Amino acid sequence: ADLSVEECCDKGVEWANKNRICASLPLISESRECSMTQVQCCRSQLEKQSCSDGMEFAAAREECDSHTATNSSCEAEYFKTCCYCCLLGKAAQVQGQSCEPNPKMGYQCGIVFRTCCGKGQEDIDLSISDYAPKKEPVEISKEELDQEDPYLHDGCRGGGPCSQQCRDTGSSYVCSCFVGYQLQPDGITCEDINECITGTHNCGIGQTCVNTLGSFRCQRDTSCGTGYELTDDSRCKDIDECETGTHNCPPDFICQNTPGSFRCRPKLQCMSGFIQDALGNCIDINECLSTNMPCPAGQICINTDGSFTCQRISPSCGRGYHLNEDGTRCVDVDECSSSNQPCGEGHVCINAPGNYRCECKAGYTFDVISRTCIDINECRRYPGRLCAHKCENTPGSYYCTCTMGFKLSADGRSCEDLNECESNPCSQECANVYGSYQCYCRRGFQLSDIDGISCDNIDECALPTGGHICSFRCINIPGSFQCTCPSSGYRLAPNARNCQDIDECVAESHNCSFNETCFNIQGGFRCLS
Repeated sequence: ADLSVEECCDKGVEWANKNRICASLPLISESRECSMTQVQCCRSQLEKQSCSDGMEFAAAREECDSHTATNSSCEAEYFKTCCYCCLLGKAAQVQGQSCEPNPKMGYQCGIVFRTCCGKGQEDIDLSISDYAPKKEPVEISKEELDQEDPYLHDGCRGGGPCSQQCRDTGSSYVCSCFVGYQLQPDGITCEDINECITGTHNCGIGQTCVNTLGSFRCQRDTSCGTGYELTDDSRCKDIDECETGTHNCPPDFICQNTPGSFRCRPKLQCMSGFIQDALGNCIDINECLSTNMPCPAGQICINTDGSFTCQRISPSCGRGYHLNEDGTRCVDVDECSSSNQPCGEGHVCINAPGNYRCECKAGYTFDVISRTCIDINECRRYPGRLCAHKCENTPGSYYCTCTMGFKLSADGRSCEDLNECESNPCSQECANVYGSYQCYCRRGFQLSDIDGISCDNIDECALPTGGHICSFRCINIPGSFQCTCPSSGYRLAPNARNCQDIDECVAESHNCSFNETCFNIQGGFRCLS
């Protein structure tokens, strides 16, 4: 069931009295009105407690600066305010001044001022009666006493018993409260009226009522952002800065409202052929610079204010231009394409319309002394960082080389082993090694001691063992040898070294007649009758 406003407020006050803090206040209802009431009553009670503590501190210590705040800065401010105002009220009473405070002190401070001024009067009266030095009693008549103090019988003297306002009726007094407070049943004390709970506030839709001592304030729930304002039905409405006059457009500009902001547009509208800049100035449009040539061939475009004119091309052209082949218009002269370089060594020529400029080429730097471009020696500036083996400087650049036995890699910097054998440097066989190569010979040849490349034939027949190689005769051939036998009657054995007799009789290679018998002998045959 929904809780009443009084129950919600009581819970807030109870929590403030028990915990002296509202930050962790447990909300007892999901109702928005109950939650706001509970928080507001808790804060109001803390403010009252802080103010009472300040008044008690001022009464006990007669000063306020030694107090150390243990709660929030807001409650500490209430403590200090009430402590200071109470000291001021007590000081006014001691000095015999009126207990009515200066209105500029504020409403809350005025209440504390009157309260402490009246209580101080009572305390001082007691101290005087108890501790004043004993003097001889002097009889004073009632008329003299009335003349001495005309307010002696004023029931509201020193603020009277009332907590806020007191009015003497002659025989008695009547207490009343300031605006925003209500008199309690005891007829003396005043209590703050919570306008947010009683519903006597005038906060509109989209605003939350926040109670304060003796009054209230309206706090907006939502923010619409810059350029918008909250309406009565809690909607964000665009602020027309042009209508309200809150824009900052110069006199020569017209304010144009936009959602959440505004724009300043120039009053002066440019004619055709002009464009308007941000300051409202009209800038001529150079139609002759457009990509679509406005003039026909054989005519030149001349820009004018707001327009252009076309004229036939005159036969003479200015410096840096010459007539085209048709003789109809002037074209730029490319000075950089001429054979004689206008910029000189180490410079690069950059052509421009009607002119040219010189800049240092890559690999050159400008020397401020000679005012010329000089070569950068990259090999000396970056030693060991450009090339793997050797770096050779060139005008405007450098190149890398490799030591013998290596060749430059594809990156132009690294070196890789050169396979010299691909170029057939050896007369017979070649073996590639890292950074070099080695020649060797086939069987029957030996490497020359002179050049280390060519192979010389080995004469096996001339070796000390050459006589024992062949059974008849040894013939040296390139890379080897051959054994031969006599021209007739013998043939070379399968081992290619020994000679075997040819049996002409069996082979029928003899020339004996039919009446003769063939008889084989070593190296020949005989015909026997």
